[in-house]
Order: sequence, then C-alpha cells, then structure tokens
Amino acid sequence: MIEVERRLRRLKVLPVLTVDDPGRAVEVAHALVAGGLPGAEVTLRTRAGLEAIARLAGIDGFLVAAGTVMRTEDVERVQAAGAAFAVSPGFDAAVFDRSSRCGLPLIPGVATATEIDSAVRAGADAVKVFPATQLGGPPFVQAMAGPFPEVRFLPSGGIRLDSARAYLAIPRVLAVSGSWMVPTGAAPEEIERLARETVEALR
Repeated sequence: MIEVERRLRRLKVLPVLTVDDPGRAVEVAHALVAGGLPGAEVTLRTRAGLEAIARLAGIDGFLVAAGTVMRTEDVERVQAAGAAFAVSPGFDAAVFDRSSRCGLPLIPGVATATEIDSAVRAGADAVKVFPATQLGGPPFVQAMAGPFPEVRFLPSGGIRLDSARAYLAIPRVLAVSGSWMVPTGAAPEEIERLARETVEALR
C-alpha cells in the first residue's frame, strides 16, 4: 500500500473510466499519459471493465486501479487482471478481508465517521470519501481528518478541476478522483489537452 500511496500522491488526480470497449480504454490511457496523468481507475460497472484493466496493466508505468469492487469474488478477478489496487464505493468487511488475504491493496469507500472507524479497525489506512461533494466537500474531509490522524483520504464524487485544489491542500489527502478530464466520447486529443490542463493547474 505504501507504493500505491506514493504513486497517488505523485499523480494528485486519479481519472475514473467507465468503458464499454477495452480498446477505447487503451486509447484513453495513452492520451492521459501524453497529458501527464499516467494512471486511472477502471470501474467494473460494465462487462468491459475487467478486460480494460488487463490491457491498461500492460502499459509501462501506468497505475491502474479497479473501481466498484463490491464482491469478494471481484478481488481475485481484478488482481489476476493486473490491477495495482482496488477501490470500492462503500466499506464491506468481507471484501476488505479478502483483499487483505490476497495482498491486493483496497481503498474502501466511507461517508461517515462510523464507517471510517470500521474501516480503520479492519486494517485500512486509506479510505475513499464518497460522494465527497455531496458530503460537504473539503470542509468535511478536513473535519474527518481530526479524529482519524493516521488515515489518508481519496475524495471522490462530483469533484472538478476548480475544486480539486482545495482537497489537495489538506495534507492527508493522497489524491482526488474524477472524470472531468475523460468526458464520454471525447477525442484522444481533447483528453490529452484536459489532462495537461489538470496537471498544470495543480502543480
């Protein structure tokens, strides 16, 4: 998990991809790399998700995460596909336990102090705050950082470039995740431009 956290801090932003075509995922990934963002979370919301993860895992230097990991059987599947870590929208003790046993880092989703506490007691040292914007944005994350001084945060949900900086100003935020740089149907050139714009804005 230490290596994953180090790479997330370097990225600052984790693009979120939901794709119907694994080939499209590769195209988007290369555009992100060209724009300076060599990483993405690929959700399991579509049937193409698992194959897309496998293809992106083959791109040298690209950090690929499996998103929407909600079942214990998903853990082995995404690990076999080559995901560096997994992300879930909520905290499920069985899923977290399976990921721990398999050696696949998992960042579980949380929306309350109780859920953060449960995740920490299970062994999590990083959590996904979701949906971050609807929960209160950066002030909410900052408030949760107080009683949980060892936890790192990955805010996600409704985050845009204009709000990302406020989250990243919180010391224990590893990165933010979002999809503003990968709009549906955008050409690779547009994705590269948006990725570069994001990197430059958040330096």
